Amino acid sequence: QGCTQKYIVKNYFYYYLFKFSAALGEEIFYITFLPFTYWNIDHSVSRRMIIVWSIVMYIGQVSKDILKWPRPLSPPVVKLEMRTNAEYGMPSTHAMAATAISFSFFIATINQYKYPFELGLAAAFVFSTLVCLSRLYTGMHTVLDVIGGALISAVLLVLLYPAWDTIDHLLLTSPFCPLFSIVVPLVLCYNYPKLDYYSPTRGDTTTILGAAAGATVGFWLNNQYAASAYPGKSVQPGLPLITGTMVFVLARFLVGILVVLLTRWVMKSAVLGVLGYRYKFPMGDLEARRRLEVEVPYKFVTYSSVGFTATVIVPLLHELLGLV
Repeated sequence: QGCTQKYIVKNYFYYYLFKFSAALGEEIFYITFLPFTYWNIDHSVSRRMIIVWSIVMYIGQVSKDILKWPRPLSPPVVKLEMRTNAEYGMPSTHAMAATAISFSFFIATINQYKYPFELGLAAAFVFSTLVCLSRLYTGMHTVLDVIGGALISAVLLVLLYPAWDTIDHLLLTSPFCPLFSIVVPLVLCYNYPKLDYYSPTRGDTTTILGAAAGATVGFWLNNQYAASAYPGKSVQPGLPLITGTMVFVLARFLVGILVVLLTRWVMKSAVLGVLGYRYKFPMGDLEARRRLEVEVPYKFVTYSSVGFTATVIVPLLHELLGLV
């Protein structure tokens, strides 16, 4: 599983288009776009997207390891990625994430910003379609995997939409929110379906739930103590990229993403150091880091710190630097 087939790229446009599109369903996109939305567009939009994203992704990841449908055989399929090859195929969580994020963003913003309904719908459709097609092009999923992932995500969106406002209100006002946001994801991670061999799905799920938990605690804290550096709508009517606030938008993003990445690096090193001392393994021991008692706390603490930093620390730093 660690070897890639040799292949010749005959169309570089498709190759780079779909390699880039595949990245839109991975951590690098989550860790940039979701905080960007919180810092520069609208807090309520960001909250709703994170709620939907975390629920959809958890269901998708667990479904993979319950159904245990294999990925396409290689050969004859040429696989352009290896990291996720150890995972099962159905449903495609890339397709689920792309559908959930693009359409939840569209639904959450259509009534708050003035832009054509058809344009927003088309943008959401194109975004999700590109990510879905990228999974076929890279050889990681069958057509059924992708269609199944998109449909499951669509159904979950329909079911969650009527409860958006209620869930958002409870997460902002309930005194039990911090405890609930930490305990429930941890219980889900520690009781993740067991496989006969190691798969990155448990670690990826812990990453997602950890980031959502940290962000949710941050949302609650901001609401309780008015710690947010900027109001719910940080930009006046009209999306930031078409206003005179372009410099502030870019500055907020660059400052914020540097702090987020620094937090991830520091917490990852610190938590792995503590766990390595506790369980007697060197930090570079990949097999030890895959053990349940190491992987779950290491990823949960690291990424909950990232979520909390993005929603609390970064806005305070923006205020300190005059980026509000």
